Amino acid sequence: MPRSHEPAMADSSHMSTSNADTTRSVGGIAEPIRRYRETYRSTEIPAGYRPILHLGFTFGAGSLALLWCIAALDTVQAVEWLTVPLAFLYANLVEYIGHRYPMHRPYPGLKVIYRRHAGQHHRFFTHESMPLDGLRDLRAVLFPPSLVVFFFGGFAGPIWFLLAWTVSANVAWLFLATGLAYYLSYELLHLAYHAPDESRLGRARILARLRALHQAHHDPELMSRCNFNITWPLGDWLFGTFAREATERLRDRAGEHATDR
Repeated sequence: MPRSHEPAMADSSHMSTSNADTTRSVGGIAEPIRRYRETYRSTEIPAGYRPILHLGFTFGAGSLALLWCIAALDTVQAVEWLTVPLAFLYANLVEYIGHRYPMHRPYPGLKVIYRRHAGQHHRFFTHESMPLDGLRDLRAVLFPPSLVVFFFGGFAGPIWFLLAWTVSANVAWLFLATGLAYYLSYELLHLAYHAPDESRLGRARILARLRALHQAHHDPELMSRCNFNITWPLGDWLFGTFAREATERLRDRAGEHATDR
């Protein structure tokens, strides 16, 4: 399929970084990004925010729910196992569409999602300033617990009931288990992409290629056009928005900056 040539969001200019704005501050973070991070922390992160509890809910509660689904299975038939790859592909498509459209376009009724992602996450992290500075910055990376409960309760729940009623309980539990496993992999990978370079997640060589693709997506010039899959870039490949060459572009740009200095 031909590669997408959609223009960047009209109101994304505030996220672009001019040559004058790339002056580095202590820690290697561009001054405009440093100022925005300070503003975000003071206005968007509640004083009572507990990052460890946020991590615990995301991976602890998510893992327990996954184990519950697995424990509910009863003598799964061979044909029922087909639910796993089908649910995986469905989740990948949902991830792609949700990221490409409501997260990067201000649709009526969904502007809070656009604001949190394009308006905040992409200003907090750019391709030149990917790592978080501390645990409290997890607020800018992980999904809020309320949003997780809303999506799984409002969307996965009804589908579970529909599958259990029309197909089988095993198919329903396998669908939900796959969705939970996909969600956990999404959060883990996204956290790895924004982990400090010296951390274990940041140094994981097995994730280097996926991390580079996500870093290219955080380029303000590319963010509304390519690399929308956070996990496995199947949707990007299918719809022509997989831009591996964007990584080379970033490397070339980094080399030019190094030469200028």
